[in-house]
Amino acid sequence: MEGEQATAIPTFDLISRAQNGDQAAFEQLYRKYAGRVYAVCLRLSANAGQAEELTQDAFVRAWHMLATFRGESDFFSWLYRLAMNVVFSDMRSKRRRTSRVMTTDDLSVFDQKNSSGMDSATIDLEKAITALPKQARAIFVLHDVEGYRHEEIAGMMKLSVGTSKSQLHRARRILRKALEA
Repeated sequence: MEGEQATAIPTFDLISRAQNGDQAAFEQLYRKYAGRVYAVCLRLSANAGQAEELTQDAFVRAWHMLATFRGESDFFSWLYRLAMNVVFSDMRSKRRRTSRVMTTDDLSVFDQKNSSGMDSATIDLEKAITALPKQARAIFVLHDVEGYRHEEIAGMMKLSVGTSKSQLHRARRILRKALEA
């Protein structure tokens, strides 16, 4: 009976306890939300190892910023936004470190035969999304998968609304060609 009560602690109580320095409460929050945060990081980074690191970074930042959570929104909404900011910050820092960003509309990666000898027409959508250029992939995921509006995406990624729209168009065009091939 005690075990059931320990796992049935309301999220609000866990947050309050964690805000007061209770690491066990924060660990329960981590266990509750880590999978969802990882999924967001994976969709945006398209790299499992990087998504794991970004998930950890997001929770470290959440621990440090937990005092700023006022409960005016759902906790996961706050955590989700924080995780996206971690991913975008990582993307920006990599962009700064890279002297030249190379993007491609080269779809030759989709021309390869799979092990059963079938054409690339059998490629799945996740693989095609992963092959998109980073910025186009991030905007595609945020708009078409997560449901954000261009104005919100532009604010998150520090872009113009027009750039968000053109990158979404580009991503859809590349995906359409890849899936039709």
